[in-house]
Amino acid sequence: MKNLFQKYDVPAPRYTSYPTVPYWENTPSTDQWCTNLRTHLSSNDASFSLYIHIPYCETLCTFCGCNNVITKDHKKEVPYVESVLKEWSLYLQNVPEIRNAELKLLHLGGGTPTFLSADHLKQLLEPILKSVKVAKNFEGSIEVDPRRTTALQLQALRELGFNRISLGVQDFDPEVQRLINRLQPFEITERITEEARQLGYQSVNFDLIYGLARQTKDSILTTVSKTLELQPDRIALYSLALVPWIKPAQRLFKDEDLPAGEEKRTLYEVARFALLDAGYVEIGMDHFALPQEALSLSQKKGELHRNFMGYTDQKTPVLLGLGVSSISETPDMFHQNEKVLPTYFQQIEKEKIPTFRGHVLTDEDKRQRQQILEFMTKGKVKLAESQLKEAREFLKEMEKDGLIQFQESFLILTEKGHPFLRNACLFFDERLKRKQPTTQVFSKAV
Repeated sequence: MKNLFQKYDVPAPRYTSYPTVPYWENTPSTDQWCTNLRTHLSSNDASFSLYIHIPYCETLCTFCGCNNVITKDHKKEVPYVESVLKEWSLYLQNVPEIRNAELKLLHLGGGTPTFLSADHLKQLLEPILKSVKVAKNFEGSIEVDPRRTTALQLQALRELGFNRISLGVQDFDPEVQRLINRLQPFEITERITEEARQLGYQSVNFDLIYGLARQTKDSILTTVSKTLELQPDRIALYSLALVPWIKPAQRLFKDEDLPAGEEKRTLYEVARFALLDAGYVEIGMDHFALPQEALSLSQKKGELHRNFMGYTDQKTPVLLGLGVSSISETPDMFHQNEKVLPTYFQQIEKEKIPTFRGHVLTDEDKRQRQQILEFMTKGKVKLAESQLKEAREFLKEMEKDGLIQFQESFLILTEKGHPFLRNACLFFDERLKRKQPTTQVFSKAV
């Protein structure tokens, strides 16, 4: 595998969307966007998911590539909550169909959503939940920093119907934690995990990262061992996305401290085999779940879905994002809010939906988007007759290396090829093939 990791360690998108954001064009006007939302929310059985971005963090984690604002000033909570609620009101005015559509999934991400106090979380969420039809199988989930999370916050969210929680862990090694500026003793993670379960949260997820500064095979095995002590229902094992051209703070790492290529991928494989040996099921790319967890059952049924929030067992035609930099999607369009917080506030104050950019999908985009989604969730996708010759030529090296195979008109990812899923998806990326970037835009595939 050593030679394969060297061979395929090239920049490649993660494909949480297609087209990928650098290739978005033809931004829809706010009127176009709202009209499209109305179209997809007008049926009697319409449903949607909601994502709310909370940008604030008290400290900077130097591995982070998220859109965040570093501050300890909690007076910022109220103005932000008020702005998000104003944005929600603008949608209710312009897309009244939202009121009659079922809300299946509500996710809080960041930043650090638990930067908000328990009272302010309720102040944000209660008006939203009261203004829509909440589905019987509603899933409320939140990303938390265990260092900034209290039992009061978890209880407030549980009372609002939240049933899933994702803990930012990354690594349990003290030296690795020091280098990423995230000192988080095991006992803190243990406490939040136990409190969430006592309150009735159905699923606890841990986010882990491989490829961090000074990680070793021994240290990541220790991290996995400690993780297994707490038996999270889901685990996301992400590669460090090194994008210092977007996040200059990542330059704080010394190059020699970062595992790369084969060394980096070995960290993943060591952790992966330990999780599989412990009974976890591998889900798509970078995710694991216990056998009876909803993600595992969804994958087994062939119903797994993937969007900007990652792998999910919930699929809705509309994902609506609120808050600074949030991304929304429908079957026809992508829409992203203003990324700069003061500009976001200004747009909301002017009673404007804070459109920053977006993309209207072409028919070709829709076909490629669906094929990438199927391949990312099932590891198997049917090719059109017109694609077969090109696919065999484009992927001939991956086929020769035993990473993919063709069966009649199907492209299939092999077990050996699992680490190279992103590489195989490059075949479907017509926009990337037509216009290769002149500078590095994407993180490395391995």
